[in-house]
Amino acid sequence: MTHFSPKSLRRVGALAGLVGALALGTTAVHSQQVPPPTAPAPATINTMEQLSNGFVDVASQTLPAAVSIRVEVESHEPAMPRGFPFPFGMPQGRGGRGGAPEVQHGTGSGVIVRADGVIVTNNHVVEDAQRIMVHLRDGRVLPARVLGTDPATDLAVIKIEATSLPTARWGDSERARVGEWVLAIGAPFGLEATVTHGVLSAKGRAGLGQNSIEDYLQTDASINPGNSGGPLINLRGEVLGINTMILGRGTGVGFAVPSRLARLVTDQLAERGSVSRGWIGLGLQDLTADLARNFNLPPGGGAIVSQLDPRGPSARAGLGLGDVITAIDGRPVTSSNDVVQTVTAHRPNDALALSVQRNGQTRQVRIVAGSRPDTERPNARAHRAPCNAAPRMEGPRTLGLEVAPIPVVRARQLGVDRGVMVTVVEPGSASDRAGLRPGDVILQADQAPVGNSGDLLTATQDGSAALLVRRNNQQTFVPLTME
Repeated sequence: MTHFSPKSLRRVGALAGLVGALALGTTAVHSQQVPPPTAPAPATINTMEQLSNGFVDVASQTLPAAVSIRVEVESHEPAMPRGFPFPFGMPQGRGGRGGAPEVQHGTGSGVIVRADGVIVTNNHVVEDAQRIMVHLRDGRVLPARVLGTDPATDLAVIKIEATSLPTARWGDSERARVGEWVLAIGAPFGLEATVTHGVLSAKGRAGLGQNSIEDYLQTDASINPGNSGGPLINLRGEVLGINTMILGRGTGVGFAVPSRLARLVTDQLAERGSVSRGWIGLGLQDLTADLARNFNLPPGGGAIVSQLDPRGPSARAGLGLGDVITAIDGRPVTSSNDVVQTVTAHRPNDALALSVQRNGQTRQVRIVAGSRPDTERPNARAHRAPCNAAPRMEGPRTLGLEVAPIPVVRARQLGVDRGVMVTVVEPGSASDRAGLRPGDVILQADQAPVGNSGDLLTATQDGSAALLVRRNNQQTFVPLTME
């Protein structure tokens, strides 16, 4: 049976009426003459063919260097797509019976970047794989070994034993322009050598919470499970990024690790199997308009130091909480991500030049990057103390919160010797609108230490304050404004 939409039915009804009028010898409406269809002008056709041929040429240049990756992973769990945000294939098989592991299969993509068989892909494609097979465009299927992985960026480098292989060229993601055409190449759902096109939708996307280092290119080129690790290329056939994740299937919102970062990681993994990147020992947040007012700074961008490792390079260089970084290595800082990009592009022992504002004064700070400590932070949830662990102390009602002294055990866990813990937040209050929660620890108000509710009252006498808040193991400045 054929089904018609209401719109289609209306069109069919109109055509039927016209046919009926002609059959009865009546005259159709003459007031609107429908012009006969005209063919596109030759110049227009020529332009369209040139664009089409451009896509064809670019795809043909890069396809030989694009590979499909098949992996086998032993698992005790039922088969399911692995790895967010790209379930990277269609795994088969089920968890082993009686506790015995079963082999699951998955697919991903990659791109050859060196003629001797070095291939870059995603870490989540090859993670925990017992067997990796690479399908080349010329029909060969070769085993691969992992040279190194970098979970922080979700990148990995593998190698096959072959020579004189076709390679893709790295492009410069820094020079890429939002709105320019891009192509994504990969093996979605195991369909090898698939090419889709779109535009570069945005640059510098971060804060998605999927990897510890985030600086993505966003594209609306169709990307699906199995595209993981494949190249995102420009119309010159250069690799602008490595496709990494999507926000929902068919949404037109995909992300790629930019070539600026991917190339640095790939070179280090290929050379020595690990990545060494700069670390300066601080936590940052964007300078919003509200925070700029609290800090008596003009709006226009910057990154506030909200957390500081007392033994890190930044602390040794003299940086302090509340300092605002306005430039790094001579480049203006518009967001905290600008600092992250620059620092991670350096290696330990590299020097960085920062322009910093403090109390209305600009100073120049030289920091020598160190190595990120290997020790991980303790699980914050394991150290969460009950809010009523100390006697409750009523706070300023106009703020809509109550605070109490920090329990000794909690203070030791956080490594602080002063501050107050939020015990109650009144719904709809200024504190609620600012995002404060029970269990938060307020360390400072307008950069002055907070030891009791009176300190909060003093700081908010003018109707607003910038609170330095510790939540779990993260610190951030929170602008608090009363009605």
